[in-house]
Amino acid sequence: MRNKLRKFIENVENSEDIFVTFLGWSFAGSVIGMLVGLAGIAFHWALEWAAVFRTAHPAILWLLPFGGLLIVLAYRQEHMENDKGTNFILIAVRSNAAVSIRTAPLIFFSTVVTHLFGGSAGREGAALQLGGSIASWLGREVELNEREERIMTMCGMAAGFSALFGTPLTAVVFAMEVITVGVMHYSAIVPCTISALVAAGLAKGAGITAPFYHVLGIPTEITLNAGWCVGLLGIGCALLSILFCVVMEQVSGRYRRYFPNPLLRVFVGGLLVIGLTYLVGTRDYNGAGMELIERAIGGEAETGAFLLKILFTALTLGAGFKGGEIVPSFFIGATFGCVAGPLLGLPPSFAASLGMAAVFCGVTNCPMTSVFLCIELFGVKGMGYYALCCGVSYMLSGYYGLYSEQKIMYSKVQPEFINKNVH
Repeated sequence: MRNKLRKFIENVENSEDIFVTFLGWSFAGSVIGMLVGLAGIAFHWALEWAAVFRTAHPAILWLLPFGGLLIVLAYRQEHMENDKGTNFILIAVRSNAAVSIRTAPLIFFSTVVTHLFGGSAGREGAALQLGGSIASWLGREVELNEREERIMTMCGMAAGFSALFGTPLTAVVFAMEVITVGVMHYSAIVPCTISALVAAGLAKGAGITAPFYHVLGIPTEITLNAGWCVGLLGIGCALLSILFCVVMEQVSGRYRRYFPNPLLRVFVGGLLVIGLTYLVGTRDYNGAGMELIERAIGGEAETGAFLLKILFTALTLGAGFKGGEIVPSFFIGATFGCVAGPLLGLPPSFAASLGMAAVFCGVTNCPMTSVFLCIELFGVKGMGYYALCCGVSYMLSGYYGLYSEQKIMYSKVQPEFINKNVH
């Protein structure tokens, strides 16, 4: 009886500790959501202004090389020439490396400059750095321990992604899944969810509308024929995601080999983007390309658009310009799906949505995130097909990825521990 009483008392004390921890993380998640949400709103407005100004003044593209010089000099001024971008945020969570608060204004400024002058880049990757650096700094300021600082950084990642793209569930799962594939940090689920919801709510209150695509031609029933077609499209998306990762790595390596000086490298990269823009005769590949994604979901895409976006993005980010790789992966997948889908007997709009999610899955190695992304962007109709396409892309994309510091803990084909970095 005495042992049972002691165990009961210990359980009550532990329950109280858990409740206090819950209250603490609820408060912390709310604070991070507000801080990062406000920063994300300002970031969104700045990028929207940059896109509008660039469209109204197309000749500004000629200033892209000089914008690149500003970016390199800004990082040099702050002694952050070796900044690893999103990779460093992954390191910060996994090994508790300190992320400088200077990362936030630098990535804010440099991403806006890249978009303003016509570089091909996204924004969600930059939002991860923005949110992660703010949250990491806050964790150090309040003197949290090592484990708590990691959770704080994940909260910042979730809030930044959510504020900018308006998909809080996707943001939460992505923050927990992307760092170490195969090991989900469930201890962060409550604060990450709160921070993501607060950030998304602030963004909505500021008039930033979350995207929702009306996909046409989603099959109403599960059929073997449609399943085969979706599976084949998933294979194509896996190969395309590998191509994207390899081109990004190879172009970056060639830049560093032939132009070891960062100032010369970014200037030459700007000139190459200008030349390629005039060669293809369109500005569709400058900036993020959200309009082209919407057009592809609507069933319209140029045949080689996905290949050109890969090249434009690699030339931009490999040279030293800043931004994210996630929206370009959306662009590449949506345009590829729109073109390849009809060849497989799939409606172009439906195939574009499948490709958008599956290529994202292949380059980030985040299948659960990709499924939640489909729910928030396309709805639940046809979810079995989306899960199949993403699953095939995840498995067949091998151990490639956009983030070299990402670890894959378990084999994609066998239930065995491998603990390896992506290529």
